[in-house]
Amino acid sequence: MYAISLGDDGAELRPLEPWQAQEFLTHMDRGREFVGQHIALPDSVTDLASSRSFLQSYAEKAAADTGRIYGIWADGKLVGGVLFRTMDVAHGTAEAGCWLEPSAAGRGLVTRAARVIIDWAVDERGIHRVEWQVSAANEPSIAVARRLGMTKEGVLRESYRYRGKRHDMEVWSVLAPEWRAAGQAS
Repeated sequence: MYAISLGDDGAELRPLEPWQAQEFLTHMDRGREFVGQHIALPDSVTDLASSRSFLQSYAEKAAADTGRIYGIWADGKLVGGVLFRTMDVAHGTAEAGCWLEPSAAGRGLVTRAARVIIDWAVDERGIHRVEWQVSAANEPSIAVARRLGMTKEGVLRESYRYRGKRHDMEVWSVLAPEWRAAGQAS
């Protein structure tokens, strides 16, 4: 299996695959409450079977070229991840997302990992538009969108029903020419 370095701190980005279901479940158990503040991932991954099923769904998306999932490892431990929840190569669009357990927060891991997958999507797959949809209450994820140079396009008012409440969702995006220009400037 390959790993991509995320910097001098030893953090790595690797594919997350069905055979890693136990490690993924253990990670989700450590961060369940924290991760579940804004996204339903911990509600979907509750036991080994659901963990395997979730990762298998992304293996199938990867095979169909409609999505990808990657884990972030720090100090040899799975601590979070980034993904393309959707990817439509023919239309040149993708929706990126992330999650992180509390022990890894504040280290820039998600921003670094998201840069790697967006670079790949734009440069290798020809994606023109990468979206980042985020709960308006999820300040850390909004901060990642800003650090990635994304533009806030608007708010989908009360569009996301989660745990019995309706939440506003912000839509952020970056276009390939903007992404490339920002990469050349840095």
